[in-house]
Amino acid sequence: MNQIIKTFLLLLLVQNGYSQPKHKKVKNGVCFALYTVHANTLKLTAQFYPVKAYDPFEATLQIRENNIWETVQESRIAYPGYTAHFRIEDWNDSTKKQYRIVYKKNQFYEGIIRKNPKEKGEIVMAAFSCWSTYQQHGGSGAKDITDNLKKLNPDVLFFAGDQVYDHSDHYGNWLKFGETFGDIIKNTPTITIPDDHDVGQGNFWGDGGRKSKDRDGASGGYYMPVSYIEEVERAQTSHLPDPYDPTPIEQGIGVYYTNYTWGGISFAIIEDRKFKSGPKRVLEDNQYRFDNTRDMDVEGATLLGKRQLDFLEDWTTDWKDAEIKAVLSQTIFTNLATHTPTIDKKTKFSTDSNGWPQAGRNKALEVIRKSYSCMIAGDQHLGSVVHHGVEDWNNAGYSFAVPAAANFWMRWWNPDSPGKNKKAHAPNYTGEYTDAFHNKITVHAVANPTHKDNTAKSNLLDGRAAGFGVIKFNKSKREITYECWKRNVDITDPRSKQYDGWPITFSQTDNFQLKSAFELPELQISKPNQVVTVRNNYTKNVVSSLRIKGDSYQPKVMYAGEYTVEIGEGTSKKRYFDIVATKKNTGVLNVEL
Repeated sequence: MNQIIKTFLLLLLVQNGYSQPKHKKVKNGVCFALYTVHANTLKLTAQFYPVKAYDPFEATLQIRENNIWETVQESRIAYPGYTAHFRIEDWNDSTKKQYRIVYKKNQFYEGIIRKNPKEKGEIVMAAFSCWSTYQQHGGSGAKDITDNLKKLNPDVLFFAGDQVYDHSDHYGNWLKFGETFGDIIKNTPTITIPDDHDVGQGNFWGDGGRKSKDRDGASGGYYMPVSYIEEVERAQTSHLPDPYDPTPIEQGIGVYYTNYTWGGISFAIIEDRKFKSGPKRVLEDNQYRFDNTRDMDVEGATLLGKRQLDFLEDWTTDWKDAEIKAVLSQTIFTNLATHTPTIDKKTKFSTDSNGWPQAGRNKALEVIRKSYSCMIAGDQHLGSVVHHGVEDWNNAGYSFAVPAAANFWMRWWNPDSPGKNKKAHAPNYTGEYTDAFHNKITVHAVANPTHKDNTAKSNLLDGRAAGFGVIKFNKSKREITYECWKRNVDITDPRSKQYDGWPITFSQTDNFQLKSAFELPELQISKPNQVVTVRNNYTKNVVSSLRIKGDSYQPKVMYAGEYTVEIGEGTSKKRYFDIVATKKNTGVLNVEL
């Protein structure tokens, strides 16, 4: 049959109601694959397109050894969601390995399991949030991002949430996410954590797993069926290291909070939505609408919950294979936005932010700063760098809220007056502030939109402050650098500029700054780069813990008194009791390990 006849018959079919298939024929059953390697355990999730008719529900993982593909494990494809899960113990992370997923014996999906870059002096993370499948003018999909990632070649990827925006079809839009980023993800350790839109809600307060009474979620809990939540978490988090405590929450919903160490950086991955109280449940109606937000800091309101605080406490002193620590979450611990969804509309506060509840926010920061950890998150649609404070400004960690990769819902930080103690020539919106919940923050940089129209979905880039983050952990200098990049620029071109205020570099120890500190004696240690942990002498609660650089270190504390100092790890640890902290302590403690 020649082409003319084919075309004529197709026209007749169309006139009679026939439409051509909307989706191209899939040649490979695997869409993409996610993996991490932690503590010599490889965990990999293969994401499949729909398994149709009588196609098999099994897949195979093979590793290339001496130019031969060797089968190492088989897996049943889980439904719903069509994911196959692989776990290999005693993985040798000192060498790079090729892998492939085999399906139906003749379909192959190949990638690379990277060598642990622990010998590198600088570890690079690329971080994203709020990806949208709406049409994005000003570029070709995400080609600008994927082109930059190929040039950057980051050591690890972090997708902080809202990988999916369609509340009724996580699976279909998750496949679109994988088709966009899969060529990078398959060769790079990747952390993905779901946020509110991923689990089918515009806002989300998990409240320990209860069933939500309302669609907006403000009473707390999950609106979508448990099977939907399980599918989402199975797809996005099952490749992460094992959860710290896998005990399910209400309705049998699982958890994934955990730690992940790669390249000498230890990441605490937390679920800052899952245990957070629903504001309508814990606040009386008049308080929920009340102008004085201090009254909203009620007893019983939870942010991270005891389980995650216990995890962070335990993680604080675990420095195995780690030199720098960072906390990864869905959103940052402040209410930064002042205007939304247009620059003309001022907002009083948002309980969706982690500025509320205040006591829960401060408890979280008090633990996080003990290990001198920085913080990285998304959600806000507003790129920012904030230095947090609890009792005083700047005595907790630096956070980086990476901008939305595609920004449909815009926010601004546009305070009424300049911040206190702002740096010379810095914008007036920088400096020391209290946020809408009276939390102490120092704003260093914000990527505010210049566009004002928040209605069109057809342009999510131009003037909307869309972009992504790059985080560089310099282990030799013990410094962290936050970079904030616009869309549609070549980040390797020296002429390309980041958003105003970036890059920002700070020291690891700046994450627990003390203006008026008390000092313990200077430690002179026989072996370099040891872990030094300071505890309250009587309660044994951890005050701080750090892998030092070199062989000398003088710990600082907030209050005078007596402390216990631990030096070393495992069985070689030494303890010194009743160590007195004073102003300008000139004492020296020689430690022989």
